[in-house]
Amino acid sequence: MRMERLKLKGQSHIAPMVLMTLLCLFLLPFVGWSQTDSKISTDVDTLSIKIGEQIKYTITVETDSTDVVHFPEGQTFSPLETVEAIIGDTLKNNNRVILQRIYSLTQFDSGAYTIPPQRIAINEQPFFTDSFNIKVADVAVDTTKQKMYDIKPLMQVERSNAELWKTLLWVLLGLLIVGGLVYWFFLRKKPLTEEEIVALLPPYDRALLELKKLENSRYLIQDEYKKYYSELTDIVRLYLEDEVHVSAMESTTGQLMSKLEMLKDAGELKLDDETLHQFQNILQTADLVKFAKSRPATAEQDRKIVEQIVVKTHDALPEPTEEELLLNEEYLEELAKKKQRKRIYWAAAIFAGLVFLGAGASIAYYGFKQVRDTVFGYPTKDLLEGEWVSSSYGFPPVELETPDVLVRQEVKLPPEAEELVKELQSFSYGSYVGIFSVSASSAIYKEEKDPDFSAAVGATLATFEGLGLKNIITKQEEFTTKSGVKGLKTFGTGTVMGPSEDQSKKAKYTILSFGGKGFMQQVVITWEDGDAYAEQIVDRILNTLDVKTQA
Repeated sequence: MRMERLKLKGQSHIAPMVLMTLLCLFLLPFVGWSQTDSKISTDVDTLSIKIGEQIKYTITVETDSTDVVHFPEGQTFSPLETVEAIIGDTLKNNNRVILQRIYSLTQFDSGAYTIPPQRIAINEQPFFTDSFNIKVADVAVDTTKQKMYDIKPLMQVERSNAELWKTLLWVLLGLLIVGGLVYWFFLRKKPLTEEEIVALLPPYDRALLELKKLENSRYLIQDEYKKYYSELTDIVRLYLEDEVHVSAMESTTGQLMSKLEMLKDAGELKLDDETLHQFQNILQTADLVKFAKSRPATAEQDRKIVEQIVVKTHDALPEPTEEELLLNEEYLEELAKKKQRKRIYWAAAIFAGLVFLGAGASIAYYGFKQVRDTVFGYPTKDLLEGEWVSSSYGFPPVELETPDVLVRQEVKLPPEAEELVKELQSFSYGSYVGIFSVSASSAIYKEEKDPDFSAAVGATLATFEGLGLKNIITKQEEFTTKSGVKGLKTFGTGTVMGPSEDQSKKAKYTILSFGGKGFMQQVVITWEDGDAYAEQIVDRILNTLDVKTQA
């Protein structure tokens, strides 16, 4: 019984092993077929390159012509960069095909890198290539044999006038619009209205035309006798004023008839007594209608009589002499000029009003100083809004952005400074006692020692005093550039003395000092106190300032 159990126990361990062996034998032909049916090989043309050179990485696949092959795509060769992928030759042999893909790889940093295994899929079945170790070497540069060149001198270029032309264009456009509106509404010859056409007619023609209009009116149909007789008498009175030159509109009936009688007696108006009598009756009837609300039945007949009176009066007047005609023509010309001047005055007044309102609105919104400086210009405002220059000055370099380029200055050192300083490079714009100035300098000492910031700041302040800056107040604090370099900031105010106390002005200054073993860099900025534009310029310069602290 024990022997049987042992046999059974041994069989329990052997059976799984036999099963696994049979399974492996069963699958072996299939695995062998897959590996022998598709072949993948990789190759690189070199394992060592210099920075920026390229490696040719080739993948070759031999497989059945009906298989679908997927090569690596994109940046799968990281840390190396794929420059391009080239499809190589495709060779066919019966039912076999050889596919090739060539990749150009590069690296721009020196070191040892590994090209990772690449995945190739054949009928969605993955295969992986071998990895390669690549060395990327620096490009050796022998600075002792390389020829050194002096710094090229600054080139003077013309300041861009693009903003000025843009402003002038907008101003010109505004003036054209305003001028067009003024011309359209005031200066151009407008078509005459019907009233203006009637007003330009001679008095005789105008009177007959208005009497004809009165005949076609609806006053009598609507029993508006007062309006009818008012217009009737106004027509004849105005005619007498224009043609006979008597003050008829302001005269009563009796006064007007007396004036006409006097003209008749003087021989200046040849009217018969019957005509004058008829005219008097019509004026009296009109008075009754106006003040007694009378309704005469002879309204239409009275209009015809007035028309006859106008005709008879026109015929009774003597022909105007040549002098009278010239005077009348001059009068008309003067009247036309007067109207033209009136239009021009109105146009000028409206234009001045628009300018005044525009200026008032601008001052209310932007402030008087901003509007004044925009219209008339201001030096620091022009600097702030102009085209700025970003550059590096001296060695070790001082990098900053300024409204204008800093010009190299020839600085003569005193004998005691020449014993300490090996080289000094200085660049500046403006004057310390002007509206605005900025300067940058770099000094290399003959000995490898730390710079004396206090002595350098003291020398700069002494220069200020030599130029007339008095009552100097000094403060100090730490300053950090945009890249994190720390330096000393010395700042404060002073008074620039003028010929008189009224001409003195207050100024502000900032001195930035940086340095290390054997060198020092300094940036000095001065400007007028209270100049808002200069304050913005200084802030922008300080925000862009950076230095290289190695000699």
